[in-house]
Amino acid sequence: MASFSLFSFTLLLLLLLPLHSHATSQNSHEKKLSPFEFLKHLQGCHKGDKVKGIHNLKAYLENFGYLSYSQSKNQTHTNGDDFDEFLESAIKTYQLNYHLNATGTMDAKTVSSMMMPRCGVADIANGTNWMHSSKRKHHHHHGSFRTVSHYSFFQGNPKWPASKYHLTYGFLPSTPVEAMNPVAQAFQTWTANTHFTFSRTQDYTNADLKISFHKGDHGDGYPFNGAGGSIAHAFSPTDGRFHYDADEQWSVEATPGVVSYETVALHEIGHLLGLEHSSIEGAIMWPKVRSGVIQGLHKDDIDGIKALYNF
Repeated sequence: MASFSLFSFTLLLLLLLPLHSHATSQNSHEKKLSPFEFLKHLQGCHKGDKVKGIHNLKAYLENFGYLSYSQSKNQTHTNGDDFDEFLESAIKTYQLNYHLNATGTMDAKTVSSMMMPRCGVADIANGTNWMHSSKRKHHHHHGSFRTVSHYSFFQGNPKWPASKYHLTYGFLPSTPVEAMNPVAQAFQTWTANTHFTFSRTQDYTNADLKISFHKGDHGDGYPFNGAGGSIAHAFSPTDGRFHYDADEQWSVEATPGVVSYETVALHEIGHLLGLEHSSIEGAIMWPKVRSGVIQGLHKDDIDGIKALYNF
């Protein structure tokens, strides 16, 4: 009896194996869809619509700080597919932050902006829209436009104490070796433009800043979502954690269509030092991540760090 069941089990395996190997080789050729792919299907949506998948758009906007149904009495809004006035107003705020026409509808430009890979840190914290709070102010008495800064800080302006201008950083053991040099380069760029100095320590447990790679839900309350979507995030001072999404394709050099370790490190170190997102597209603190480039710091980033630390 035993030999029979073993035989039939082996036969079953032989039947299943070819199917299995065929299926996997087929899938690997298909490009993985971005977690933000659902947005395509919502192009053209506007207030009053009820379309399957609008609840995903609400979750997206809630995630990045544009929408908070918890503040309104009716919690059912969040998981509904109704395009209500809260959603319309959240989309308008998003459009203002990203210099799009504030139509409140999911037009093509808004959809393509929302689909871009980005930093996972929210643009708006606790209902305060820092990105839009310091736009160009108009002065009537001499009729001129004065460009006011577009950088922003975390709520309560958390920063490193004045005595702590030298920070150590360490990599968790699972960090790809090729990421280390680009991250070190990013720290050097910040050193050249600030009063901070950084040094790498082998003892990552006691480092001020800890760099690591994670997939999906990694226990900090801000899960990654597979390839594309949110690709990295970091915490405000003096937390020190900086996480790359291990599901992304990363590059050491500027590689077309691929995001570089160094550019993302430059942005996330900005968060570690106390900068929130900027609404200037050329700034390193702009929330969207450009692929195929190694970016430097913008005057706005440097102005921001100077203003925060008064140096």
